[in-house]
Amino acid sequence: MSRFETELERRLEDIRSTNLFRQLRRIDSPQSPEIQADSRSLLNFSSNDYLGFANEPALKEAAIRAVERFGVGSGSSRLICGSLGPHHDLEDAIASFKEQPAALSFSSGFAAALGAIGSLVTRDDVVILDKLSHACLIDAARLSGAALRIFNHNDMEDLESILRWARDRARDSTVLIVTESVFSMDGDHAPLKEIVDLKDKYDAWLMLDEAHATGLYGANLRGLAEAAGVGSRVEIQMGTLGKALGVSGGFICGARPLIDLLINRARPFIFSTAPSPAICAAATAGLALLQTEFGRNRQRALFERVAQVTARLPALGKGPPCPILPLVVGDETNALAAASALRERGLLIPAIRFPAVPRNQARLRLTLSATHSQKDIDSLRDALIALQMDGALNPGSKPEAAIQTESRTT
Repeated sequence: MSRFETELERRLEDIRSTNLFRQLRRIDSPQSPEIQADSRSLLNFSSNDYLGFANEPALKEAAIRAVERFGVGSGSSRLICGSLGPHHDLEDAIASFKEQPAALSFSSGFAAALGAIGSLVTRDDVVILDKLSHACLIDAARLSGAALRIFNHNDMEDLESILRWARDRARDSTVLIVTESVFSMDGDHAPLKEIVDLKDKYDAWLMLDEAHATGLYGANLRGLAEAAGVGSRVEIQMGTLGKALGVSGGFICGARPLIDLLINRARPFIFSTAPSPAICAAATAGLALLQTEFGRNRQRALFERVAQVTARLPALGKGPPCPILPLVVGDETNALAAASALRERGLLIPAIRFPAVPRNQARLRLTLSATHSQKDIDSLRDALIALQMDGALNPGSKPEAAIQTESRTT
């Protein structure tokens, strides 16, 4: 073994010793409530395909048509010769859906975050992040070179104190607040009305990541900003195409000058080959499907599943209705053991560990889909109760891991 390989093995051993080693799990079936993994069928309670769009015929047919007309690849970056019709159609559809003047699509949500924050602030500016913001937002803020400040999760007093400091520090600098609307690991909601009011009071900008809210909340399913009535007051709206919309990619939408600036300054956009036309066409079809009665029925079905699970397992329903249901176990070893025990019972619910969550806050992150059946929900309930009875959740040392159940028979 070379010195290079020896050093890498040493670093890997450090990861293994703290129970943070990860491996890829091969899936040999489409995203659905039941998947084929490890040569067996597993009930899937780990996917972000909230509305079950990832395997919908309308999206697959749109992708096939795009391949037949435009081929598989885009050939170059958008600013060279890769700006194909499906890219423009998707961005027009996003802007219309979000009721924003313009939109720009990226190959991923991570790329969208890097491109947007890196284009909007410099070392003379300030970025203020919620403590539990997604890694892509944190990394983008760090790479931007701006002064970075973190406010305690959903703590408006802390946010205001930092805004006051930022304005005292440099009255003419850009101050950018960045937060998720629905937080990816806990499923709780940002107090958007209060954040927007503070943003306006201190003449700051707000970048809102609606990755886990787009397609699920609001009268027109635009996201939590619509539900809170502040959609028109958010300067930079970010989202992904790989969750409720069932495909992949990310986007930024907002004022036309914002999008023009990103086209000219967002390095992940400028220096990347454009996404496949098939992906863009499928995402456009997903947006169209979302805005039909079929899409609304799927959204209603999803929250019916959420209500069913939280009624049977109240420990999972402590926050606002959300398809993300965390069960905090604490110790990484216990979380891995619980995930393994669930897999043996036929359920895929991976253990989420540092750095996705803080150390010693490892958890089982359950996610629901509109396409889960009542039988699937019953299987989930029975498996979690059995795990508690077997001691696999170790509720003695971590009381938040205790599974409470309704008293009546279900």
